[in-house]
Amino acid sequence: MEYGIFTVGDVTTDPTTGITPTENERIKATVAIAVKAEEVGLDVFATGEHHNPPFAAPANPPVLLAHIAAKTERIKLSTSTTLITTNDPVRIAQDYAYLQHLADGRMDLMLGRGNTGPVYPWFGKDIREGIPLAVENYALLHRLWREENVDWQGKFRTPLQGFTSTPRPLDDKPPFVWHGSIRSPEIAEQAAYYGDGFFSNHIFWPASHTARMVALYRQRFEHYGHGKAEDAIVGLGGQVYMARNSQDAVKEFRPYFDSAPVYGHGPSLEDFMEQTPLTVGSPQQVVERTLSFKEYAGDYQRQLFLVDHAGLPLDKVLHQLDLLGEVVAELRKHDKPATPVVEPVETA
Repeated sequence: MEYGIFTVGDVTTDPTTGITPTENERIKATVAIAVKAEEVGLDVFATGEHHNPPFAAPANPPVLLAHIAAKTERIKLSTSTTLITTNDPVRIAQDYAYLQHLADGRMDLMLGRGNTGPVYPWFGKDIREGIPLAVENYALLHRLWREENVDWQGKFRTPLQGFTSTPRPLDDKPPFVWHGSIRSPEIAEQAAYYGDGFFSNHIFWPASHTARMVALYRQRFEHYGHGKAEDAIVGLGGQVYMARNSQDAVKEFRPYFDSAPVYGHGPSLEDFMEQTPLTVGSPQQVVERTLSFKEYAGDYQRQLFLVDHAGLPLDKVLHQLDLLGEVVAELRKHDKPATPVVEPVETA
């Protein structure tokens, strides 16, 4: 099991102080957070990709991750997500192979469609073509990392003739790919078809929804001959805020939750904690809640937490990472295979 954190890189005013970090401060803080994540013993640091306010840190994930690679030694670097719909797959192939070399192989990437509609026309794409773009672009990316002379003709980009993407993947081993999704069964199907990992974002929807998506992926993974359903490669997201005392955690986090661009101005904090994996409380409560995910997702391979959003200042985030290091040390004691939950799923 791998444990880590992911960031959405939002630049948000701290509601308790009225201070808004500059883009420069937020970007530099993201680097400090990644370095701290390695220091406390986490396995993975992942960054999202956004191209619009209020997001700054993840506009160009390969640049950020290459910089972090130079400042770290062990932690695996990933994305959450790389936009397979609006990025040219040729560019993705080259950028992330280059990162793979700079990071000496300690990287992978998660592909997704993104959740910001205006991004599509900014990059000359149509949001109504989101799923077909994801399918076609990944089919090309998959080949670019495995073939040296690619002939290609599709719907969404100019044809290629005898094209070789450079640099080639490190040691001719393409980066491992996760397909990330909140609600699209087509993406679970895509992950299963290629035998890649499936990452359920797991932060906005109830457990029942996540269970159905993971079960579908597991069934289709087995259908395509990659192994048994329990061999399928699953990752989950999550959100936490901790204090030694659970009441203090709720009191401290409430103003951040209420104003968060990710989920503020909607259901109450209490409702959100009840209906989604958001856990605000003591480290032990986070341990118990995280362990419960296996009850509906089965044994899985990667757990990422969101800890640095909603205007939380850097000092608070670094403290959260200290606590998360303790949580992960406890979770590792329970890292035993669980029986996958594979229920019948309608695929029509």
